[in-house]
Amino acid sequence: MTLPDTPKQETASQTAGPYVHIGLMPVMAGLSIYPQELGRALAGPDTQGERIEVQGSIFDGVGEAIKDAIIEVWQADAEGGLAGTDGFTGWGRVATDFDTGVFSFETIKPGCVAAQGGKVMAPHLTLWIVARGINIGLNTRMYFPQDSQAHDIDPVLSGYVPQDRRDTLIARREGDSYHFDIHLQGARETVFFDF
Repeated sequence: MTLPDTPKQETASQTAGPYVHIGLMPVMAGLSIYPQELGRALAGPDTQGERIEVQGSIFDGVGEAIKDAIIEVWQADAEGGLAGTDGFTGWGRVATDFDTGVFSFETIKPGCVAAQGGKVMAPHLTLWIVARGINIGLNTRMYFPQDSQAHDIDPVLSGYVPQDRRDTLIARREGDSYHFDIHLQGARETVFFDF
């Protein structure tokens, strides 16, 4: 049997829904499937690099903290390379707290990453956000404030992000921690990428 040659259409988008935690963060949802959440630890005890903590909140268009979001983190190691050595996975997953809306995770500060054409990307974390009401996961980046010279040559920051919006992608340093809030809409809306 030959199927007719009809154009293919994309399946309609769905929001993450109220049950996203059951599938992606079962321990947080009260299920004891695993001893701990998968992806909670990005760096093992033998991972080389500067240990850091990142925390923040995700805010909706009226400034309310979203208390049911999930954030996936992707990053290079301290040398700007790929994961796979010294217990470093380069990937993690955390959720905002159901009561406070705050997320936090511990990792290492990544190094500069080689890009196409001999360019170099400034140290950054790539973040993917899903929550109830978000039809398609949102992609953004978090850069580190002390790397401002690298920001000027980063092909993403210098090539795609207007100068007056760069600050939405740069964390604040608070002691040994970094604070990074994500705003989904409004005057302080974080820059999101379509990749």
